[in-house]
This record gives sequence, structure tokens and C-alpha cells, in this order.
Amino acid sequence: MGTDMGTDMGTDNGNGHGNDGASARLMKLFEAHRLTPTQRRIAHSLVRRAADAPFLSSVEVAELAGVSQPSVTRFAVALGFDGYPALRRHLREVAPVGASGGEPTDTYNEYQEAVHAEIENLRHLAALLADPEPVARAGALLAASRPLVVLGLRAAGAQAGGFAYFAGKVHLDVRLFTEGGTLLADRIDDAVRAGASALLCFALPRHPREVVDALAYAKAAGLTVVTVADSAFAPVAAHSDLLLPAAVGTGLAFDTACAPMLLGRVLLEAMCDGLPDAQARLEEFDARAAERGLFVD
Repeated sequence: MGTDMGTDMGTDNGNGHGNDGASARLMKLFEAHRLTPTQRRIAHSLVRRAADAPFLSSVEVAELAGVSQPSVTRFAVALGFDGYPALRRHLREVAPVGASGGEPTDTYNEYQEAVHAEIENLRHLAALLADPEPVARAGALLAASRPLVVLGLRAAGAQAGGFAYFAGKVHLDVRLFTEGGTLLADRIDDAVRAGASALLCFALPRHPREVVDALAYAKAAGLTVVTVADSAFAPVAAHSDLLLPAAVGTGLAFDTACAPMLLGRVLLEAMCDGLPDAQARLEEFDARAAERGLFVD
């Protein structure tokens, strides 16, 4: 499950405690095992609450991850423990000094909690970007690809579409793929024949099987795959050359994706740095838009 970006950009610790060491220890424990999608969701939730994880009950973990309590037990067994109590004892043994449990003192309704969770996701993304090298590397790969393939299926289609819209203002040839099916492989082949060297994928839960298959096909066709995913545990990780994690919010009926969207804009900035004529193209577009009265101020 490990990826190039899994270590480059750190781990997801959305609890606001800043305990990167605890997150790293959990990541090391979880990445050593092959987990099911449900188990990856539990692992992801525990990494986000790394400082509190040793003190959470199985019921609390189940509620946090949105899974059943038996799923938490099976998760612990999959990691090699007799059950969840044994896993929690292990986490307490390796917990850093000063870590403590307890519920937050502030009380929010479910809508506020969803917003605060996204704020924490953005804070964590900011912390990951303290090392700009992975994003800069991804931007250079995207800038050098002619054409540039952008992939996003189902829930990730909006993220891919937003990126492709803005990328098209500075990149000479952007090909957006938001439809799966048997034609997807043909379109990837066409892009490779046209000279494409990189593919940018936005992969968000629930992860469609066809995304995993498409990335495997793209890599086999010779493309370098850069992926924005919700977690280093995402099933697309095995087929990504460079994985940039950005957590999604899970507090509402449908996931929220503020961090992946912002990371996409950061990638656009990094890509522009690799395109010498990007600023000139933007200025040219603005001039034409003004002549046409395209926007209402």
C-alpha cells in the first residue's frame, strides 16, 4: 500500500493536535498490512485522530469511521491482534508522553462539525505543503506532458473538471476524461500516441473499480501517474507514481472535498511554474475576454 507520496507528504492527522510522530507510527503499523476498503477507512480515521486513538473505544472508532463495531474488531485482527482491546493497549504503549483522550469542550451541531472537520483537513494540507518538493515535482511532470491527461470518474469528476478548465488557459493541450467504460482505454491510447507523458487523476471515495483499472492501464501504456487521493491508503495508491493526499470530510451524508479541490489549485500553480509562457497566455485571455465583454464586473 505504500507510495512515493505517502512518505514525501506525511500523514493525515486532522485532529489539530499536530502530533505528526503519532501519525507516522500509525501509518507504519497500517501500511504493513493489506486492508479492505472498510479497514482502510478505519485506519484513515485513526490516523486523523492519532493523539486520541489510544483512548478511543471500539464504539467511538466505529462512529468516527462510519462503520460497524464488528468491523473495528476485524480491523484489529487483520493487524495481528486478538481484538480491539489488544490493539488499543498496543497504541497506549507506543503513545507519546502527553497524549490524552477526552472529548472536545466545544459542542457543535452536525453542520458545524462538518465545517470544522474540513477546516482541520485544510490545516493538515497546509502542514503537508511545508515541504513543497512533491508538488513542485508533480507540477513539472504535468507541465511537460503534451497532451496532459486529466482523469476523474464519478464523484471526482468535478475536481478533475475544475482542474482541466483552468489548466486549459495555460496548457496547450489538456484532455479531460470523466467517463469510464470501454472507450476510456482507447482515449488513453490516443493520448499516448499524441505524445502524452503524464496523467493526473483525482480519486475520491467511494473509489470506482474502473479508476483503479484505468490507472493500471495508463501505467502499462507508459504514462507517469500523479494522483490526488483522499488518503495514502486509497486503493489507487498501488498504481500511482506520485500520490498527493488530501483528506475528504465524512461528517455529512455525502463526502466533502475542500482539501482535494485546493490541492488541485496548488498543482495548477506548480504547473504554471513549469510553463514559461503561462503568464503571457493568461494576459492574452484576459485581453480577449475584455474585448468580448465576457464577464460582468
